[in-house]
Amino acid sequence: MDDPIVVGIDIGTTKVCTLVARVEGERNLRILGVGIEPSHGIRKGTIVDLAAASQSISRSVEKAQRSSGLEITSALVSLAGSHVSSVNSRGVVGISGGVIDQDDVARALEAAQAVAIPHNREIIHVIQRGFTVDGQDGIRTPIGMHGYRLEVEAHIITASQTTVENLRQCVQAAGVEVNQFVLNPLASGEVVLTETERQMGVVVCDIGGGTTDMAIYIDGDVWHTMVIALGGNHITSDIAHGLRLSLEQAEEVKKAHGHALEREVSPEEAITIRTFGEEGPKQVSRRELAMIIEARAEEIFQHVLQEIKRSGYDGLLPAGMVLTGGASLLPALRPLASQVLGLPVRLARPENLMGLTDQLNSPAYSTSVGLLYWALLMSEASVPSLRGRHRNQGGVIDWESVKSFFKRLLP
Repeated sequence: MDDPIVVGIDIGTTKVCTLVARVEGERNLRILGVGIEPSHGIRKGTIVDLAAASQSISRSVEKAQRSSGLEITSALVSLAGSHVSSVNSRGVVGISGGVIDQDDVARALEAAQAVAIPHNREIIHVIQRGFTVDGQDGIRTPIGMHGYRLEVEAHIITASQTTVENLRQCVQAAGVEVNQFVLNPLASGEVVLTETERQMGVVVCDIGGGTTDMAIYIDGDVWHTMVIALGGNHITSDIAHGLRLSLEQAEEVKKAHGHALEREVSPEEAITIRTFGEEGPKQVSRRELAMIIEARAEEIFQHVLQEIKRSGYDGLLPAGMVLTGGASLLPALRPLASQVLGLPVRLARPENLMGLTDQLNSPAYSTSVGLLYWALLMSEASVPSLRGRHRNQGGVIDWESVKSFFKRLLP
């Protein structure tokens, strides 16, 4: 098998999903192995019990190994949690030879990383947003241009060093080395966004169990990222408190009867539940359930709106929002999001997959599948494939193609 194999481990609050895929053709992925396991020891995207989290990851990896028949030694791993933060920074360098080359771009990005980052934080991604050459801004690819002064604007994503180390330790305990951590909304964005949406201006919103992860794309690049510590589990918890149910029952009720807009549910509709302290089952208005869900879902989108406004890019999103993640499956969540945000909203899921895809055609697996596309980008950005694939007829490297791969992979 000459085709490269890529592996991603999505470690979420509700599930751990390990995927193994073979790269076929240009950018086609055939899913060879799937390992989905409920999460234990993980809350709001961070590890709270090392042993329990390690076991969940080990079981997920074992399932993927059994179904693919391949041994997993290294993988890309998803990262989320409220400990993630981002900052925009500028780096300036002088051009010695008069013509800008790849080394000058690398030096400019290095200079951009020289911001005051606390010692307990680790840089996860450095994403270039645009270049300025001798005062002329808006340059996408400066390589080959003449100039004396190169300036880059970069988006730097950092995370808590201790949290990242704990996550790395859990994955290593399962016998797997971490190639790179990838922020959830960036992985999801690889799968659910179209190139037009990236260029126009769009926000990806991945609502998981414990966190809501968002990334703003403008002019094809990431301009802002944020993780909000609210998710589908908070809705489940509200239902459990409001209707006096166990969390397991509340989750079942949410999935079977949940609705995010109270006004769209008939007052006559009733559901049967068994509450704490009651002898037998009792009937509850489905509208009451919808009222509980709507209140929390609206709060999540208010936080998202607040974050979009805080970023300063709220007027630059004509493509609106792309909604994904497990909690986005709630009926009427899309119209509620559109109502709160005042933006067009589209629900998205992974598409055009081959192989073992039965379970994966759901918004809940956007991050999992997105990790495979990141691994694919990394394999394409390796030096041997650059020599072969990105040369044009004249034997000159097509730096636009190279740059599009490298821009997502730093550091």
